[in-house]
Amino acid sequence: MTTETQATAPARHARQELVGKVTSARMEKTIVVEVTRLRQHGKYRRVVRISKKFYAHDEQREARPGDTVRIVGTRPLSKLKRWRLKEVLARSTSAE
Repeated sequence: MTTETQATAPARHARQELVGKVTSARMEKTIVVEVTRLRQHGKYRRVVRISKKFYAHDEQREARPGDTVRIVGTRPLSKLKRWRLKEVLARSTSAE
């Protein structure tokens, strides 16, 4: 690639990042991360807690249940995996 091509190439968008808690790490190189968000209820306008589970790729198998982790969006890796582990933010204090 020449320098002109690099200079005119459009910049990539920032990947989507989520922070959540690992609920399962029993699969090979796959973790389940539960992300909890606060949303306002459509009808009653009360703030409610909404949780959703995401399957993420953990190549080094470094995350354990209870850890707080950051995951980033990526290309589809399998039927359910569209995220990968970026970093472990906090380790679980409970002994598994």
